Amino acid sequence: MFVDSHCHLNYKGLVEEQGAVLERARGAGVAKMLNISTRASEWDDVIGVAEREPDVWASVGIHPHEADIHPDVEAQTLVERARHPKVIGIGESGLDFYYDRSNRDRQRASFRSHIAAARESGLPIIVHTRDAEQDTHDILRDEVGKGAFTGVIHCFTASADFAREALDLGLYISMSGIVTFKNAKDLAATAKEVPANRLLIETDAPFLAPVPHRGRPCEPAFVADTARFLAQLRGEPVDTLAEYTTANFHTLFSKAA
Repeated sequence: MFVDSHCHLNYKGLVEEQGAVLERARGAGVAKMLNISTRASEWDDVIGVAEREPDVWASVGIHPHEADIHPDVEAQTLVERARHPKVIGIGESGLDFYYDRSNRDRQRASFRSHIAAARESGLPIIVHTRDAEQDTHDILRDEVGKGAFTGVIHCFTASADFAREALDLGLYISMSGIVTFKNAKDLAATAKEVPANRLLIETDAPFLAPVPHRGRPCEPAFVADTARFLAQLRGEPVDTLAEYTTANFHTLFSKAA
């Protein structure tokens, strides 16, 4: 059985046939799905799916793209919403200097607020980082110095050096369908070296469909394809990879265990 540790079931491409999407995931052996929020207006809907579906869980957070339009979402707001029994993570949050859709200082401040919420709630932070390795690492390292928290670098696409730094800080690494792409050789090399007790798998659906589903909206069922690719890459049975990535999910997102 697999866990899709990061998907967006309320996004266009999935929400129109959400029931069928969930059934296909279950048919592919996906036992749990973490439905991620990216803006405050999504929180009720994302949590609502988790309330209806016993195998779906939720997060509360503000994506770095949305940081400018959420200046008032502070740590305490996140902590309060995270008390819901089906909310198991804080985020996604982080830094995206590729698109720069929000002011960088506003992104940094929002990221730190999410880390503070993770620390206070005891829930892991779900970290988005793109073209911002150094700043992401510096903030994570600085915040670890203020007090322990847990988290995951989701949809990992950064360098091997950043992977080692994140692991040294106690974080987990989550691989999406990007690792199956032909132009992702460096990422595949990194994925091969992530310790078994720190690896998660995800889809980021409806984005980034893995091979052999390129060109289609991604959905949680496809996490099985990413798992098979990773298992072959790492030279182990897919059942073994499924077992330890599921165990890792329950260790990190312990509220869902």
